[in-house]
Amino acid sequence: MTATLGLPGSKSMTARALVLSALAGGPSTIRRPLRARDTTLMAAGLRALGVAVDTTADEVWTVEPGPLRGPARVDVGLAGTIMRFAPPVAALADGTVTFDGDPHARNRPLRPIVEALRALGADIDASPTGGLPLVIRGTGLVTGGEAVIDASGSSQFVSGLLLSAPRFAKGLVLRHEGPPVPSAPHLRMTTHMLRAAGASVDESVPDVWTVEPGGLRGRSWDIEPDLSGAAPFFAAAMVTGGAVTLAGWPRDSWQPVGLLTELLTALGAEVSQDDAGLTVRGTGALHGIRADLSEVSELTPVVAALAALADGPSELRGVAHIRGHETDRIAALATELGKVGAGVVEHPDGLEITPGPLRAATLETYADHRMAHAAAVLGLAVEGIRLTDVACTSKTLPEFPELWADLVTGS
Repeated sequence: MTATLGLPGSKSMTARALVLSALAGGPSTIRRPLRARDTTLMAAGLRALGVAVDTTADEVWTVEPGPLRGPARVDVGLAGTIMRFAPPVAALADGTVTFDGDPHARNRPLRPIVEALRALGADIDASPTGGLPLVIRGTGLVTGGEAVIDASGSSQFVSGLLLSAPRFAKGLVLRHEGPPVPSAPHLRMTTHMLRAAGASVDESVPDVWTVEPGGLRGRSWDIEPDLSGAAPFFAAAMVTGGAVTLAGWPRDSWQPVGLLTELLTALGAEVSQDDAGLTVRGTGALHGIRADLSEVSELTPVVAALAALADGPSELRGVAHIRGHETDRIAALATELGKVGAGVVEHPDGLEITPGPLRAATLETYADHRMAHAAAVLGLAVEGIRLTDVACTSKTLPEFPELWADLVTGS
């Protein structure tokens, strides 16, 4: 298997660019965005709030800010980015905004950002668990100031508040208190993009973020290919002993490419970058690893699938927060890897995986795109693997079934 892929843009970057563009003082363009369920729902949510978001063209979306207003209803789907990034925007609107989503979205943690917004002056009703459905009664102003948050459940709690903070009357001093915040590279992406839009952000004190009040600039955003979306394709190269190149990869990235390189190398891959892109080559061996995945937790399902195919046991830790993702990913992986014959020990924050003789099975995807990716990787090495639902990959990569089929068949 040797292939070069051109993948759509990063979901994380596209979501942040949409929010920053909606809050800017002038028009913006978003080049090579990701068109997928999460990002089109984000665009629709901002549109409901009075922002002119034109997603007609695939290559360039345009955003023309307008007065934020209600009444409005926002469908978050199953997207953590929308349920954590859009409520602070809605709190700046004049009018009532209601948020709800897919049934499982009501189980995803939201209380920390709701309580922080209340402390900053927002009027919010939430469910008894502190999550969806939400009703925000905006007055066109969020006072801002200081807030304390436990963001150990998701870095998106911090990012969501920071993205809107320049528009708060007093800005924001946000302090995290609790276990470490996961997915630190996503926080760095947020602060980099805020500064690129003209915000003043100070993160020099650990677990404290200070954002000064002020305007944001409209600008042109160039969205990088989605690194986490590339993971199953890179894994395919490793399983088959082939090579997969992600074309268009920038020399300087806002995504954690260094961490991905270290992780895949430890698992047995060769990783290189040149003008053609980022290339992962299989070496004919897959090794068991001990890894803290807290900063790259989105990769956990694919890494767990590789671990089930490795030459020795693996221990994947530091990802307790993925129990609150699209599904409880730790429990789901333990169940599904067990079905195919791997030995799995489930821990509160991760998994121990011991490879064993693997067998055919029908694997549940739990409406979770990353679980579908993991099952697809297993299917390259185990005859008779079936997925209950590959359509859930449309959440972040609608083209996944076609791209995967082309990769596997060599077409």
